[in-house]
Amino acid sequence: MLFHVRMDVNIPHDLAPDVRAETVAREKAYSQELQRKGAWPHIWRIVGEYSNFSIFDVADNDELHSILSGLPLFPYMTIHVTPLATHPSDIAAG
Repeated sequence: MLFHVRMDVNIPHDLAPDVRAETVAREKAYSQELQRKGAWPHIWRIVGEYSNFSIFDVADNDELHSILSGLPLFPYMTIHVTPLATHPSDIAAG
């Protein structure tokens, strides 16, 4: 199943700098591993915001929830999920 996910990150300003740096580093490693595995095939930065649009390709809602809740930055995120379906006018879908 494909999902469009918007993630808005809001790390507290009073979070210790070393905790912030370590959390962001774990986030990057976790997200890149998911990209290598094909579960997170697309990620785009939203210009001017600490946010991204991503496409996830996972088995179901439960797998997506597990992935998202496993993000080290999850406690600091607002996440909007949109399930995607093939459009009948999409020539690439064949």
